[in-house]
Amino acid sequence: MRVVQAIKKTDKPFVFIGSVTELNNPLVLVFGNRYALESPTIYEEVRELFPTGHIVFGTTSGEIIDEMVMEGTTIINAIEFERSEFLIKRKNVGDYDHDDCLLGESLIKEFPEENLRHLFVISEGSTVNGSALINGLEKNKKTSIGLSGGLCGDDDRFERTLVSYNENPKEGEIVAIGFYGKSLEVTSANYGGWTPFGPERIITKSQDNILYELDGKPALDLYKNYLGEKACELPKSALLYPLSVKTSDSAEPIVRTILNIDDKENAMILAGDVPEGAKVQLMMSSVDDIANGAYQAAQLAMERRNNEPEFALLVSCIGRKLVMDQRTEEEIEEVRSVVGENTFIGGFYSYGEMAPFTEKNACKLHNQTMTLTLFSE
Repeated sequence: MRVVQAIKKTDKPFVFIGSVTELNNPLVLVFGNRYALESPTIYEEVRELFPTGHIVFGTTSGEIIDEMVMEGTTIINAIEFERSEFLIKRKNVGDYDHDDCLLGESLIKEFPEENLRHLFVISEGSTVNGSALINGLEKNKKTSIGLSGGLCGDDDRFERTLVSYNENPKEGEIVAIGFYGKSLEVTSANYGGWTPFGPERIITKSQDNILYELDGKPALDLYKNYLGEKACELPKSALLYPLSVKTSDSAEPIVRTILNIDDKENAMILAGDVPEGAKVQLMMSSVDDIANGAYQAAQLAMERRNNEPEFALLVSCIGRKLVMDQRTEEEIEEVRSVVGENTFIGGFYSYGEMAPFTEKNACKLHNQTMTLTLFSE
């Protein structure tokens, strides 16, 4: 495996970091600020650097490269697999009438199962129901095939997100990358670091990822009461106080972030499903808790490996970044301390993370976690 990395700042050309070598048919992951990826020339700029590359774009709420967390930039992680192969497929939510479960079912059918080790998904993050998408992907997936990924971001604007494969980034796209090869080792894990507080309430009215009532009262009104003066900053302020959602059939609570609010319906739109009957609590965290969560996530991803990772693909939540503020890079440093100095690190801050719970096969949508996917040949 050979990796080349580069950074592009506003109105500047790409600058390579570290050693530069010519790659043959690489996977080129391009993560960047939405305004940067709206440039009509961005695809041609990357294509010029990697003429044989398979180029995947995704917008972010912050870019991760090496131990740095960037803002307003575009980063490239170009990877040449020497003993493995990959296959890339794409779908658009508009072609499935926003039936995200059906889209997931259709998408995974395009990947031959023989020697398929892992599927990494880069999804639009503005309108998709991440839980439904994962349910569709998992419906006919063999348990031996790993699944991880993330929902793209748009800083804290929540306006629109862009994704694409071998074309200029656009709205509604979901791209999946299938990794094949007997010598390929891929492990993934996630961890949060958030603590529940306040009274536990019951979801009494919801539909998919839309939350209407808690304990028979309008959910948005209750949430605004908790936020106080910060309520006027919704949905941004909700990133600091996500919801812990625990269902009767799940041993582990799922963390849900509010992506948007509907004042007319007095409802909250979350990144994934919030089923009726589930128990809900507010959550909070500190800088130290989040940094330690990143360390725990890296430890979990490493403990099942046979070989040292060569590339670490990180997806962390924008809510973590807002809490960490000027100390955001500390969680990347914690990851580095575990995966080792020789591992290339790249990734982005997201609106949702995809990974299985520890020692579980089925992937879930998470919020407010650090998720790692580690690769080696």
